[in-house]
Amino acid sequence: MQINSEETIRRILQECHTIAVVGLSSDTWRPSNSVSAYMRRVGYRVIPVNPNETEVFGEKAYPDLASVPRPVELVDVFRRSDEAGKAVDEAIAVGAKAVWLQEGVIDRAAAQRALDAGLLVVMDRCWLKEHIRHGKR
Repeated sequence: MQINSEETIRRILQECHTIAVVGLSSDTWRPSNSVSAYMRRVGYRVIPVNPNETEVFGEKAYPDLASVPRPVELVDVFRRSDEAGKAVDEAIAVGAKAVWLQEGVIDRAAAQRALDAGLLVVMDRCWLKEHIRHGKR
């Protein structure tokens, strides 16, 4: 699989239904909140991962991926590029199937580590826009 390939995006959208959103904020003006609200509306399970939150959308927020008590299929990263590598390494460690670095989040070395570990990888793309573009409503 290649980073950002159409097949990779399609597989993530079809196969990954439990999504840990790293950097999910309870602030409704933040992109992490609006994208995650959309994910929930269209039937995905969203798990908030943010040490600065206790709860988002009525779901317990976890300080890191290692603290999430259930398997995670996709790790969607809403963090600055210089912090994305940590989330990617945690995604690899917890056995996620895929990582998605949102628009503007670019860490080529971390993306390559995930790819080398067998994860599906999308970088610098918006999950919501791709979901709509692929006709997944």
